[in-house]
Amino acid sequence: MSRPTRSISGVRPGRIEHPTSTAEVAEVMRAAAAAGETVVPTGAGTKLGWGNPPTSADILLDLSALDQVSEHASGDLIATVGAGTPLARLKDHVAAAGQRLALDETVAGATVGGTLATNTSGPLRMLAGTMRDLLIGVTMVRADGVVAKAGGKVVKNVAGYDVGKLLVGSMGTLAVVTEATFRLHPVPQTSRWVSLDARDAAHAAELTQAVLHSQTVPSGLEVDATAGGVRVDVLVEGRPEGVAGRTAVLTDLLPGSEVSEHAPDGWGRYPWDDTETHLGIKVTFRLSGLADLIEAAGEHGLRGSAGVGVAYVSVPAEQEITEIQTTLARLREATARHGGSAVVLDAPGAVKQQLDLWGPVPALDLMRRVKDEFDPDHRLSPGRFVGGI
Repeated sequence: MSRPTRSISGVRPGRIEHPTSTAEVAEVMRAAAAAGETVVPTGAGTKLGWGNPPTSADILLDLSALDQVSEHASGDLIATVGAGTPLARLKDHVAAAGQRLALDETVAGATVGGTLATNTSGPLRMLAGTMRDLLIGVTMVRADGVVAKAGGKVVKNVAGYDVGKLLVGSMGTLAVVTEATFRLHPVPQTSRWVSLDARDAAHAAELTQAVLHSQTVPSGLEVDATAGGVRVDVLVEGRPEGVAGRTAVLTDLLPGSEVSEHAPDGWGRYPWDDTETHLGIKVTFRLSGLADLIEAAGEHGLRGSAGVGVAYVSVPAEQEITEIQTTLARLREATARHGGSAVVLDAPGAVKQQLDLWGPVPALDLMRRVKDEFDPDHRLSPGRFVGGI
C-alpha cells in the first residue's frame, strides 16, 4: 500500500495497492469486498484517463509488478504473460523465437492488461483481428476475491472461451485480469509499405476499394487525412518472392506510389500526442463510408484503418465547447449513416464533463445485466464505462 500520487480523470484514489501475484490481488479484493471499497485496476497508467471519471476510487490497484512472461511455448505458438507486462517486452521476448503477437502498440509503454481492458489495436487488426481474436485464456480475480480462469492454452480449447472475450474492452469493470494467454504468429520474412497521396477523400476511398478487391492480401490498409492532404498506406508481408509480386500489383493499382521497407510516419499511432490538449475520438464505420467520414472530420483530419473501418480523430481541447460538441455531433451523424459510432476515448477533465463520451449504445441494457452478474455491488471501476457502468 502507498499514498496516492496519481489521479483517474481527476479522481484521486484513497490509496494504491501494489500486489505482486494473483494470490495477492485476490487478497486485496477480498479485503476490499469485506470493507465495501471500490477498486480501479491499472498497469502503466497510459490509458488511465480513458472513459468517464470513476464515481469512487478507494483503491488504485497497480498491477505493474505482474510483469513476467510465465510461459512461451514456441512450438504451439502461444505465450502466457502477466497483466502488468509491457506489450513491447512481450513482443521482444517472442521475437527471439521468430514469433510475434500481431497487435500494435498504439500507446508507448502500454501493458498487456491495459491493452486488454481498452481493446486497443492498430493496422495489424486487418491481418489478425483485435485482442479478442488473439486472446485464448485469462486468469482473473472476481470482485469478491475469487480467482477464476477462462479459456485455456490451446486455440481449440473453447471451455470458458467467451468469458475472456467479454473482458476485452470492459475498462476493468467486470474483473481484474492478472494473466493472459495469446496465440502468436510467425514473424514475416519481408515487409513492404506502398504509399500514395490521394487527390481527395473520394479518391482515397476509390484507392482503398481497389486494394481491398485485389488479390494482394494486405496486412494493413491505412488512411491518414490531414489539412495537407490524404495518404493511403498499404502493408504487405510474407516471403520475399510473394511480397515482391504483391508489391508490383499494388504499384500498378496505385500509379505514382512509393515503396519502402520502413513504416510511414504515424503508422500505428493515434493522431494526437497529448490528450491534455486534445480530444481523442474513435470512429467506426462500414468501409463504404470512408469518404464521408473524412469529410465529416474536416480540418481535424482522420487516421486509421481504411481496411476495417476503424479510425481516429484529434480535436484541439482549446476550442469553444460548442464547436467541440458540433464536431462530435457531425461525426456521430456520419458514423450512424454507415453503421458505426463515435466515442471520445480521452479528453481534459473540464471538457469531458460537458460531453457524452459514448453516444448511443443499443446493447446498454444487456451490458448492465452483465455488470450486475460479475460485480453486483458495482465496486470495480464504478462509472468509468458506458452508461455509468
